[in-house]
Amino acid sequence: MLLSTDRRPFLYDVHEELGAKIVPFGGWEMPLQYGTGTVAEHLACRSSSVVFDVSHLGTVRCSGQGIFDDLQYALSNDLRKIGPGRAQYTHLLNDEGGVVDDIIVWWLSEKEFDVMPNASNTSGVLGALPGVDVTKERCVLAVQGPSARERVALLDARFAEVKRFHVESFDYEGVPVRVAGTGYTGEDGVEIAIPNEGAESLFRSLVEVGVTPAGLGARDTLRLEAALPLHGHELSASITPLEAKLEWVVGWSKDDFRGRAALEKQKVEGLRRSLFGVLVDGRQPLRDGAVVTKDGVDVGLLTSGNYSPVLERGLGLGLGDLGLSVGDGVVVQLRGREIPATVTALPFLRKVK
Repeated sequence: MLLSTDRRPFLYDVHEELGAKIVPFGGWEMPLQYGTGTVAEHLACRSSSVVFDVSHLGTVRCSGQGIFDDLQYALSNDLRKIGPGRAQYTHLLNDEGGVVDDIIVWWLSEKEFDVMPNASNTSGVLGALPGVDVTKERCVLAVQGPSARERVALLDARFAEVKRFHVESFDYEGVPVRVAGTGYTGEDGVEIAIPNEGAESLFRSLVEVGVTPAGLGARDTLRLEAALPLHGHELSASITPLEAKLEWVVGWSKDDFRGRAALEKQKVEGLRRSLFGVLVDGRQPLRDGAVVTKDGVDVGLLTSGNYSPVLERGLGLGLGDLGLSVGDGVVVQLRGREIPATVTALPFLRKVK
């Protein structure tokens, strides 16, 4: 059921025209899937290319004197690892070390950054950073898959030339675009931020050159196969990056950042839980919230679960005991059923080098 307060993306009518099933997500009305369905869209991304409208993600533009220092303190990762023209994955932490949001930063020029939070967290990020919300002014289209660069090059070769975790700005058909070599699927590709007035033409052009429209359903199964975290599941205000096995997002070499003291304390005292992955032998989809047991004892809780269209097996991510090891047999308690599963190495599927 859609809520009256949900926002519609600029391309809402285009999605409806293409037969999208629309669902509420993060305060927006977004495409869940199109006519071919989630599994077909998922497999298209793994074998060729798809385009997601991810305009529900926020864009907080941060600029001016001192903005580098402001971001260095507010965010967990160290911007000194990169520079202008690069993108970085990072976290906004609370004082307890929990993840308020996970974010991609596009470093556009020396004193200008686009900080891209999750849809429902944009207001919280605005409260923590000195920036301006420009989300309504642009659309963001994520073109992902092994043939993504080949397809976008048919429209403009410069799209395909943006390197992984780099950012470029140029004019496309008379409108300024910002393009980052990032994604959320485990595949190669680019994300294109384009002013609203140019978005429909670009989206339709991508479809015309053979890029398959895909919705949030495939986006979730793709990120799960790649073991990429989803805020509110593997990350939250009560889950730290150390527990989520994302310590590489912590810039220990910085003088200070919000949440540092809590993370240092956690390192000294030791973790009590950590991220793990499980695979079942059959096609049964797993679900978040399911209890995981070993030898009759509760050892964890699934934070995400679904069916893998590539592996053709149920799979899940969870937080649990540090004693769990790859190869351990466990049982997932799902809606009164006991489903045998095996703790497995992550990611479940490794594609992009």
